[in-house]
Amino acid sequence: MANLAIVGCGYVGLAVAQMWRQQGHTVTATTTTAARIPELETIADRAMVLQGEDEVGWRSLLKDQTAVLLCMGARNADVYASTYLGTAQTLVKVLPEFPTVQQVIYTGSYAVYGDRQGAWVDETAPVAPVTRNGEILAATEQVLLSAASTAQKVCLFRLGGIFGEGRELAKIYGRVAGTTRPGSGQEAANWVHLEDIVGAIDFAQRDGLQGVYNLVCTVPLTVGEVIDRVCTTHNLPPVTWDPSLPSARSYNARVSNQKLRAAGYEFVHPEIFASNR
Repeated sequence: MANLAIVGCGYVGLAVAQMWRQQGHTVTATTTTAARIPELETIADRAMVLQGEDEVGWRSLLKDQTAVLLCMGARNADVYASTYLGTAQTLVKVLPEFPTVQQVIYTGSYAVYGDRQGAWVDETAPVAPVTRNGEILAATEQVLLSAASTAQKVCLFRLGGIFGEGRELAKIYGRVAGTTRPGSGQEAANWVHLEDIVGAIDFAQRDGLQGVYNLVCTVPLTVGEVIDRVCTTHNLPPVTWDPSLPSARSYNARVSNQKLRAAGYEFVHPEIFASNR
């Protein structure tokens, strides 16, 4: 069994912690808020407060760890850079001091691909973020990849929008039912189920995966198709689109998960609506 650390134990991190602990691993979970420590103590062997740029805290966390999962989430735009880039920079700075750490796994976003006008992209496509947050995520990836070596592997997942228990698509899109939305709704909607995020992270840890992998459903639909399906399934009034208004979405790409599937991961939810009928 391994010693595994989870930095940023929110929606994804909690699920991963529960799975790894059930498998018999020793799990350390971190949070930036002391009030969450009692909750984390119920699903981890150790819980600690860690600010991403705290070198002393990182040294305490990394001692005797086998792998580290980074699945942070920024509370707001003001802390986006410190949450992602600052955390990565601090980890990479202290990581050489801890040779027991064999792997770093990071959950990022496909937003780094930017606006490809709906074209397909895979991991060979250059990043082209179109927002400041996207630029921060792209910089975070580069910092983490710079730490990769034969002894310490780095695996980056570029996630689609996350759905699953508690984050059902009906909850996410139901609030726009009956409204008029800007644009045509033809942008690609890349989603990934929580079960596949957890499964892919576990697969990466077990197989020592290294490099960049897209983590999205196999069959992307358009935003309009997803919303229409949600509204029809739940008897909600349909959404009307106004192509005369510019879309609110700043990026549009159909993201391929072929590389991850070729590595051997089998998706539990390859289609967006497989578990949301």
